[in-house]
This record gives sequence, C-alpha cells and structure tokens, in this order.
Amino acid sequence: MIGLGKMGANMSLRLLRGHHQVVGFDRNEDAVATLEAAGGEGAASFEALLARLEPPRLVWLMIPAGRLVDNVIDSLRPHLSRGDTLIDGGNENYKNTMRRAAALQQEGLHYVDVGTSGGVWGLDNGYSLMVGGETDVVERLRPILETLAPGPELGWGHVGPSGAGHFVKMIHNGIEYGMMQAFAEGFSVMNANDFDLDLHQVAEIWRFGSVVRSWLLDLIARALDENADLSGLAPYVPDSGEGRWTVQEAIDLDVPAPVMTLALLQRLQSREEDSFAHRLLSAMRHQFGGHAVKTEAS
Repeated sequence: MIGLGKMGANMSLRLLRGHHQVVGFDRNEDAVATLEAAGGEGAASFEALLARLEPPRLVWLMIPAGRLVDNVIDSLRPHLSRGDTLIDGGNENYKNTMRRAAALQQEGLHYVDVGTSGGVWGLDNGYSLMVGGETDVVERLRPILETLAPGPELGWGHVGPSGAGHFVKMIHNGIEYGMMQAFAEGFSVMNANDFDLDLHQVAEIWRFGSVVRSWLLDLIARALDENADLSGLAPYVPDSGEGRWTVQEAIDLDVPAPVMTLALLQRLQSREEDSFAHRLLSAMRHQFGGHAVKTEAS
C-alpha cells in the first residue's frame, strides 16, 4: 500500500484483519509507524517496499489524483517486473486511468482501477469497490477485494475494462453531490421557519421508516447531535473534482444532468456567501469521509 492517509491506513488495517500481508510506504513516517504497530510491515522507500513482495506483485496506490500518480508510477517503473499489477484506489479521472493502463500494458504490467467509497467508516463497515481492469487480473485480486468489501459478494464488482471503475465512482460522486444538496436545502428551510424545530429530532424521525432514510441522513443526525446549530463551522464546501468531471462528462455525452450540475454550482457559490445549508454540507463531508472542514476562524 502506497499512501497511508486516513483511507489508505484504514484499508491496510482491514486487510491485516483478514490476514493479508501488507507492506506500506508513506512520506509521513508516523503513518508507517502506525501500520507497523498494527502488525504490518513498513518500508522506507518504493524500492524497499517492492523488495519485500514476491513477484508477481500487487501494489495498491492511495494517493491524490493527477500528476502525483504519474510521478509515483514513474518512480516505481524501474523496480517493477513483467506481470506486476498496480492498483489505483484513489479518485481519478477515468481518462487518465485508461491512458496509464495502455502505457503500462506495453511493458507487460497490469493496471487496475478501484473506485473506493466508504470513507473513514470503511474499516468496520467495509468499502464499496467499483473495479475496472482485465478479467483474469481482477480475479487474482478477489481475496483482497472480498476482504475490503462489506462481504464476499456484497458491495464490490468488476464493472468493466480499465477506466470503468473510476468512471462509475465518478458518477457515484456526482449523485452524492445531488443527494447531499437536497438534504442541505431541506434542513435549511426548516432552520429558517418559525416553528423552532429541533432539527436533530427531525433527522432521527426520518431515519426510521421514511423513504428518505439513508446513511447520509444518519450522518446528518450525528452531526446535528454534536453541534445543533453548526456553530463555528464555515459555510465553505470544497469539491474533490469528481463532481466537475461528472458534469463535464454529461455535457460531452449530451445527457442532461441538472441536479448534479446545480449541486456543483452551489458548492462553488458556498465560497461566497453564508448559509445553514452550506454549513450542513460541510458537516456531512466531515462525517462520512473525515474531510477537513473550514471553521469560522480559518
């Protein structure tokens, strides 16, 4: 595992629980030490990490999308052998994934994309895994994927060739934007009403039996229980990029996607105004993914 941030570290711990060998590298030495304390093996460099694995090797990347992924692949290349597999479990533009897979294939290397959802809760609940790549290579990964998923046949699947996993995850995140925006707007309307509603109570009522019950609603209830008026939380909602890619893809394919588009635009607008809805959106992102939030002071 290369990249032992919150998600990568928790995925490594879940693999260790499933009795898999995990060797990890991160520029943050404390993250490597945490892995070692949990029973994993730490490595001080890419070369050291690869040296501890028997060919054909599986190298899972959990690093930010973009040029950094290319840089890591370039650093790994001299130490890889034909038949080795690189797995990108981060949020990446599927077009970049397809490009990398084609280039690595020329060198006898495999590239698998695993769109990963589950946030900081995945360690205990399992991760939703959307997998793209060659069928025989993905099949070889089955024991790892079954361990990371909520169950052997639950929450994961091989959805298509290289790029398909990241494409499905991109759409997943676009949908997530729309769902979060709808919840945020509804609670904002209730917050502005004269009934002096207990919004945490409302969230708890809706969690059971309601057609809008969902994990996002569970997280809203949790956030409002911790901070009923979301005081101290700035109404600033970042976006990880996947919402933008989803909207652009819809435009390229001539498919109308107004809800996801407006949800993205609302996030951009949040950086210019103050609203309860945007505070709640920020709180949701923190609840499900441990994403950093902007406070009033910052």
